[in-house]
Amino acid sequence: MRWLSVRLIVSLIVGITLVSLAFSYKEVQREKLALRRDLERRAEVLGESLAGYIEPYLEKQSPRQLQRIVDRFGNRERLEGMAIYDKEGTLLAATPGMPDRLGKQPPLVTQAIATNQGSGQFTRLGTASVHIYAYPLRQNDEAVGGLVIVHDASYINTQSTRMWRDAFVRVLVQVLLIALITLLIVRWSIVGPIAKAAQWMKALRTGKGTPPAAPDLDLLRPLAREMQTFAASLMAARSAAEAEAHLRETADSIWTAERLAVHVRSKLGDSGLVVVSNREPYSHSRKGESLEVVVPPSGLVTALEPILCACDGKWVAHGSGDADRETVDSNAHLRVPPDDPKYTLRRVWLTKEEEEGYYFGFSNEGLWPLCHIAHTRPIFRTSDWDSYREVNQKFADAALEEMADFEQPLLLVQDYHFALVPRLVKRERPDARVAIFWHIPWPNAEAFGICPWQRELIDGMLGADLIGFHIQSHCNNFLQTVDRTLESRIDWEHFAINREDHRTVVKPFPISVDFREISASPRSSESPYTDRVDLLRGLGVNASFLGVGVDRVDYTKGILERFLAIERLLEKYPAYQNKFTFVQIGAPSRTHIKRYHDLLGEVEAEADRINWRFQNGSWRPIVYLKRQFSHEEVQKYYRAADVCLVTSLHDGMNLVAKEFIAARDDEQGVLILSRFTGAARELNDALIVNPYDTEQMAEAIRIALELPAEERQARMQRMRAAVQEHNIFRWAGNLIADLSNVRLAPQKIEAMAALRGFSVGSGR
Repeated sequence: MRWLSVRLIVSLIVGITLVSLAFSYKEVQREKLALRRDLERRAEVLGESLAGYIEPYLEKQSPRQLQRIVDRFGNRERLEGMAIYDKEGTLLAATPGMPDRLGKQPPLVTQAIATNQGSGQFTRLGTASVHIYAYPLRQNDEAVGGLVIVHDASYINTQSTRMWRDAFVRVLVQVLLIALITLLIVRWSIVGPIAKAAQWMKALRTGKGTPPAAPDLDLLRPLAREMQTFAASLMAARSAAEAEAHLRETADSIWTAERLAVHVRSKLGDSGLVVVSNREPYSHSRKGESLEVVVPPSGLVTALEPILCACDGKWVAHGSGDADRETVDSNAHLRVPPDDPKYTLRRVWLTKEEEEGYYFGFSNEGLWPLCHIAHTRPIFRTSDWDSYREVNQKFADAALEEMADFEQPLLLVQDYHFALVPRLVKRERPDARVAIFWHIPWPNAEAFGICPWQRELIDGMLGADLIGFHIQSHCNNFLQTVDRTLESRIDWEHFAINREDHRTVVKPFPISVDFREISASPRSSESPYTDRVDLLRGLGVNASFLGVGVDRVDYTKGILERFLAIERLLEKYPAYQNKFTFVQIGAPSRTHIKRYHDLLGEVEAEADRINWRFQNGSWRPIVYLKRQFSHEEVQKYYRAADVCLVTSLHDGMNLVAKEFIAARDDEQGVLILSRFTGAARELNDALIVNPYDTEQMAEAIRIALELPAEERQARMQRMRAAVQEHNIFRWAGNLIADLSNVRLAPQKIEAMAALRGFSVGSGR
């Protein structure tokens, strides 16, 4: 680092000196030229002025008067002398010593008489630097003689020398000051931060103690970003290694992202993996003149990204960002993650009309309320169904393009947006192993019969080799729906469907969260009580107990029902008035669908009604926060809350319940959970309620607030153990394992091999 500083300082000194001298040279030359021009102008003016005095005496041929004029004007400042010549070159008058210095008639005089105009030049007379100017003397506009004026020009060189001396001193002072300032800047802005970065990286490398905070390297921002990425990778690798060592030591079976990656590589072998989902793992939006990468809050990305990274897979998704088209190549491909690309994102472009019909229309106004049975009438339009079919075909075509280079690829289709894709892909690639995971509930056969296109949807899903739901009851409902809708043979013993020489297995795969990441996320303080006080103070509320609910504002989440339960709690147990405050974090969703738009107003109106009835001074019972919160913001509420309410009227799983448990590393807090969520099958130590029973929910809130600390801890310990073991990576690992174990019909593989021009077992 010392030699770096020396080289930098020497380079700066040399560079600044050369630049300064070059500018000084230009300045001296410019000043010298200005002085010469000034002298030339003065000589011209003097010559014209004297000619007016001299010409009358020249006409009278009066040498004595001419000599008087020369003697009178010849002693001016910086004037060396003057001389007057007639037309033949005879000297008529001159200052003392001038004839000897000028010699015979100077050529300039001859030139001035011949051209009848003045001329001048800089020259030397002996050792003196002078300027000689000759001006014609006229009679009747005819040159009859010449006037020579000699100025001393040595002061110009003297002035130039002085300017060079001043410039040298100025450059010397500037170089010294700049070198000193540069040295200080280098030490303050570069050497110091790099030294801190070296200490920081050493602490990370040695793993001794808590590593210091990341150094501030604003001046070297690209290096800082790479260092942070490197540090995150190093810490993740060390954490993974420690976790794996602990698992080996305890013979435990907890899944991690690293274990999932190894598992996927062993299962897939040379097969390629393609994922199809509506939501993309990374989107790009324009922020002013720059592009911003947006990572949507999604457990699906957490689960699937390690798989795709492990096998260099491909993710096909809707390009929804306003700058997505600017970041892809000609094939709509983009390598991700941005900091360390390991798999390919293929974006599919949809028109506004397609998105309106396929996503907001058929998917969210039709299938969503149909499957959730939440007393909202599903809306089915023929135009929406047409858009749904067209978009499913578009995504199937994109998936087939991405699978073109793979032999016996695996396709994992996500959710109710793409019920038709499995059949469309399987028809073209019978050698592909295809799975679809349905993230929302599947209703009973009678309810699903409302859909006018139930046969087409189910037939599309049965193109898959594996269909996954969150819980077994959804699998049972699906099998019953197939049994009543299509001609097929149901294998109830193995939960499989045989139709048209194709077998589809239906299994539950309970999805979860990344327990380790949530549990290890930074916290604002060590005390949940301190966090609670700070959060409530920030909301302008004074309370002793805090409840929290975190939901999209959706009619399936039971937000209005939990508000009624809180109202009943305060009616039935007035002691909790002025003490219990419930914070509802509600992210607006699908707001241009009328039912969702109306629900926003209903939730806000109900919160206002209850607050108006009970609020007192700085206390109010409900705080409704109507915006999107980040994971970090939400976890502050999870960790500070006495109770978390998850009161969905119908839900496939509900990951909020599991996120709350993962966040409570203090092993406190109580979860009140709707019996109509998939999570209720796993989290038996939550207080299970019927969200339609206001009295029961109010009583559950009271019990949660009064539960002894020992029982709260015991319940939370058991639930945390369950969530930790059955985490998101286990879900993904089981799903990929079952899909990769699907046995394909040999005749179909051979037919596909023949079509693609290679022999089975021999490669291309």
